[in-house]
Amino acid sequence: MTARLAQICRHPIKGHGRENLASVRLLAGQCLPWDRHWAVAHDAAKLVEGWNRCANFARGAKAPALMAITSTFDEALGVVTLRHPERGTIAFRPDDTADLPRFLDWVRPLNPADRAQPAAIVTAGRGMTDDPAETLSILSTASLADLSAKMGTPLSVNRWRGNLWLEGAAPWAEFDWVGKRLAIGGATLEVTARITRCSATTVDPETGRVSAPTLAALQENYGHQDFGVYAMVVESGPIAVGDEWRLA
Repeated sequence: MTARLAQICRHPIKGHGRENLASVRLLAGQCLPWDRHWAVAHDAAKLVEGWNRCANFARGAKAPALMAITSTFDEALGVVTLRHPERGTIAFRPDDTADLPRFLDWVRPLNPADRAQPAAIVTAGRGMTDDPAETLSILSTASLADLSAKMGTPLSVNRWRGNLWLEGAAPWAEFDWVGKRLAIGGATLEVTARITRCSATTVDPETGRVSAPTLAALQENYGHQDFGVYAMVVESGPIAVGDEWRLA
């Protein structure tokens, strides 16, 4: 199989939707543009200036129904459109405080009533990723196929909320890339760490309901709960679906 970039995905609001892109320009030292640019703080959040840990935000690990949201982002207008099979569609400007009540009314039913409730949309001027460094995530279709085979069920790429999906690697070879550089299209990235997963991956991204014991399967079959790797952009450049990749 040709070593190629199979999918580019961004999540403008952390934990609230996913959007596939045909191409994007990566910038050195920065996350995927507009990925996790906003996050939804809950009413028990203890926020600090800048980047904050995921425990401060509404997310699929605590509110599984959020995993079924899809999104599109109009960069020119600053408008995010969210869609959910049970909540319909809403379009709003995350930076406009006047739009906040409407968004909260739309999203509140997707959060368990006995947990902290969504209260505000925040931004740090960078991606509010789970990694305090400005990284993006790289995942392998071969590793996903191997895990799916072990579990006896096809697993959607959308369970993992990754940024870049690569074809053409051996299953789990990405773990050997930590500390190495990867050239994709016109950009170069350095792989920094493995990604340890949370219970959000157990949720069916079509329905927002828990459907597969991914964490238990990872532990039982491989002795860990890791899937995918973090990488930092070290040389800016454009990337597009179908681009070839190689270890640099």
